[in-house]
Amino acid sequence: MLSLLRTGLRTRQRIGSRGLGTAVQGFTAAVGNTPLIYLQTLSEQTGCKIFGKAEFQNPGGSIKDRAAVGVVRDAEEKGRIRPGGTVVEGTAGNTGIGLAHVCRSRGYKCVIFMPDTQSQEKIDLLRMLGAEVHPVPAVPFENPRNYNHQAREYAAKLDNAIWTDQFDNTANAYAHYVSTGPEIWEQTQGEIDGFICSTGTGGTLAGAGKYLKEKSGGKTQVWLADPPGSVLYTYVSSGGKLVERTGSSITEGIGQGRVTDNLATTINDLNGALMISDEKSIAMLYQLLDTEGLYLGASSALNVVAAVELAQKLGKGSRVVTVLCDGAYRYQSRVFSKKWLQSKGLYEAIPESYKKYVVLE
Repeated sequence: MLSLLRTGLRTRQRIGSRGLGTAVQGFTAAVGNTPLIYLQTLSEQTGCKIFGKAEFQNPGGSIKDRAAVGVVRDAEEKGRIRPGGTVVEGTAGNTGIGLAHVCRSRGYKCVIFMPDTQSQEKIDLLRMLGAEVHPVPAVPFENPRNYNHQAREYAAKLDNAIWTDQFDNTANAYAHYVSTGPEIWEQTQGEIDGFICSTGTGGTLAGAGKYLKEKSGGKTQVWLADPPGSVLYTYVSSGGKLVERTGSSITEGIGQGRVTDNLATTINDLNGALMISDEKSIAMLYQLLDTEGLYLGASSALNVVAAVELAQKLGKGSRVVTVLCDGAYRYQSRVFSKKWLQSKGLYEAIPESYKKYVVLE
């Protein structure tokens, strides 16, 4: 991975190395340095120490702010975009939101192609941020009408435009290698036995995971968490055998039908993978709200389930970190709707004492 072999100091100064109490220059400089939250109830229940990196506290509301800054900065440094240009991406939502923020702050036009299966909250927010949004039918990557291919083709027709290619542009993983990984290492004082998270583009797992493995001399185990409908759990568990994608999940923006270039930089060094059901994810979403006061999306909840299961595998006293990708605000019309939950067969997965939070019909 050539991009991850570059000296990281200058980029780290741009993405997530500011000190507390220090004023920053605009949106892009505000990305990073998110808190690491000790999840007390789950830690006490397991006899381990489980932490969540609070990426919902990035200024654009998700971990994808890091990738957005990373890929745009990379394009600027390479001279691929000039002032007043257009940034185009295919995204399930959060990367697009991060890019829309970055584009507004840096004077670019933003055009987003996304699957029409995504929540209306995401689509509305993108448009509120000034992005031009093209919801298109959700079809597999192999289909030429996949939203990523449409984004690439659209950008190719424009002058002074880039397709940021979040899935296969390893500037994405590099942003996490020089920011997320070092932050976690510093916040845990190097005492971290396991790091686990789900993956869509693969940037977070590849970049942060690679840094933590290198810094610990291989002592920190790095695992992949996967939702139903993704092929990555099977790929890792089988030692590299890709199977046809089947099934689906309520989670948005995670799971894959292929190994992206970002993920390819680290997938052979992973220690393992866990498959997490939607039933477990939705139950954890409500548990985190009730016991920790954290209002998180389904992918964050999936990550916490995976962190608990990894901690149990590693044994009593182990220290495991995962990523709290974003809040529930972008999904609340679904995951807090009784009707929607029942349509997905998930309402009964919520413990009875937590159903009081299902306030939408």
